[in-house]
Amino acid sequence: MNRANSREEAFKLLYSMEIQQGNEEEQIELYFANNEIEDPKIQKYVRNSWNGVRQNQKAICEKISEHLKAEWDIERLSKVNLSILKLAIYELLYKKIPYKVAINEAIELAKKYGEDNSASFVNGVLASIVKSELQA
Repeated sequence: MNRANSREEAFKLLYSMEIQQGNEEEQIELYFANNEIEDPKIQKYVRNSWNGVRQNQKAICEKISEHLKAEWDIERLSKVNLSILKLAIYELLYKKIPYKVAINEAIELAKKYGEDNSASFVNGVLASIVKSELQA
């Protein structure tokens, strides 16, 4: 499984955690078991992504809110778009993934799992963050 597939699994875990409550460790183990993810490298990538997003949750959500249009509120975002944005922002700002890679992967996830306008929405928010945070 390549990095894009590992990233997709990380997104799916983030999304499932957005919609479910409960013991995080049990949910992660259940996610791996239900999706037959046995590769230790993939499990490590997914766990690291989850932990990174969780540890930086407040700052990541603030970045999302700062870069939404004035009439939008983070609470209005679909859980799919929110999960994609959280993962991409974590990768951009904390893992220092090249922005073209992070944005392209996020757009592909939005096309696959989001609504009709998700890809352009995700692209717009991430491009705004890159412009203000990484190219300033």
